[in-house]
Amino acid sequence: MSTVPAASVDELVADVEELVTCESPSSDLSAVAKCADLVEALAVRRIGHAPERVMVGDRVHLRWQFGRPRVVLLGHLDTVWPLGTLARWPFEREGDRLSGPGVFDMKGGLVQLFAALQSLQSGQPSRDDLDGIAILVTSDEEIGSQSSQQLIEETCRDARAVLVLEPSLNAALKIARKGVAMYRIEIVGRAAHAGLEPESGVNATVEAAHQVLTIAGLARPEIGTTVTPTVIQGGSTVNTVPAAATLAVDVRAETSAELKRVEDELVSLVVRLPGASVKAAAESVRQPLERGASAELFARAQRHAVALGLPVLDGVAVGGGSDGNLTAALGVPTLDGLGAVGGNAHAEGEWASATALAERTGLVAALVRELLEETR
Repeated sequence: MSTVPAASVDELVADVEELVTCESPSSDLSAVAKCADLVEALAVRRIGHAPERVMVGDRVHLRWQFGRPRVVLLGHLDTVWPLGTLARWPFEREGDRLSGPGVFDMKGGLVQLFAALQSLQSGQPSRDDLDGIAILVTSDEEIGSQSSQQLIEETCRDARAVLVLEPSLNAALKIARKGVAMYRIEIVGRAAHAGLEPESGVNATVEAAHQVLTIAGLARPEIGTTVTPTVIQGGSTVNTVPAAATLAVDVRAETSAELKRVEDELVSLVVRLPGASVKAAAESVRQPLERGASAELFARAQRHAVALGLPVLDGVAVGGGSDGNLTAALGVPTLDGLGAVGGNAHAEGEWASATALAERTGLVAALVRELLEETR
């Protein structure tokens, strides 16, 4: 069986270059809208069907639905790279290696997605050919999917399977992801003049320092639970006892039970300074993608890789979250990491393999075809 019935490697690379050269940092609504236009044009060119443009506030997401969704292909068009990155780091191809901001995470995966669906039929597939498929391309995954979470859950809730076109890790599929929760800790003290009467104040920065040490101690690295105080802010002027401080906390755990334990500890933090107050609020929570959610789909992918003559597929558990966490939390079988093969996600030198674009396109097509046939 051909790994890419509908597109050559050069054609896939050209599509990737087009998307990468349209910068799309998550926080720039105009930039992600322009990239959404290009993704729509790519889809029309590949599968002949335009998406529903779903607006959540001023932010655009793209969704295609063909009948009742049984198989959902999930991806995002936003990147972590600010506007202007291309000026110093343009898209390049050197042999098999493609580089540029977003090429690996995850514009290569978007190109694979539409090429895989195009290959289901010779020529462009009809709506009947795509019956049972939904495609969702969001624009805020890199900042926590706050505007798209409801849309993701609505689209995927009753599906038989979700295939996530996020990048692989050293060519391995992602068969488990830690749950990720972000918290904001608000500390309130009382202002006073730092020279005249500091004893009249309640120092929110000192209270924050106590809480940083307590919160860091909630980690259980021996079972994969990390609790990391990150951004801290406090005080107003150098000669004023700080009246307020805030602390951001990043929590990651392999099980929902561990996420809940840390949450319970954070909402029960004990104040150390008389007169201070501490309050913890969750800003975003993604439950873990546990191995049981991906096991059956991963076995299918391994079988198809052998049939296609591809390298043996490995599966790995990773600490970073994705929208696959959200779909696994619904109880929907979810397989992640089906996108580009390469490396250096979110780092200078991000790259993807051109040859692997073609190979993984064939793998995704085989999975979709089999899943559709079994659920007709």
